[in-house]
Amino acid sequence: MAEIRVLDKHTAELIAAGEVVERPASVAKELLENAIDAGATQITLSVTRGGIAQLQIVDNGSGIEAEYIDKAFIRHATSKIASAEDLSHIHTLGFRGEALASIASVAKVEV
Repeated sequence: MAEIRVLDKHTAELIAAGEVVERPASVAKELLENAIDAGATQITLSVTRGGIAQLQIVDNGSGIEAEYIDKAFIRHATSKIASAEDLSHIHTLGFRGEALASIASVAKVEV
């Protein structure tokens, strides 16, 4: 019988990233959804080499306060829900708090 083991954090994060980041288009989708959820009315997507060299989103949404930038990149950190009860009242495109952490685990990210 095969041994069951708990994966190390890095490997687990790469697997989680694979669920969110299948290709550059999925990164663009996640970031565009974040911009829409932040109330953006203007969004510009710039792509170089199909998103492999660079993928940039600029928007006029409410964004993230500077003091929360680091926290925004921690897995399951989100401003959209606080408890399990909130799950039945979600009115946003994303809420799990995995996108930024997953993207940052497989890409160079600048905010």
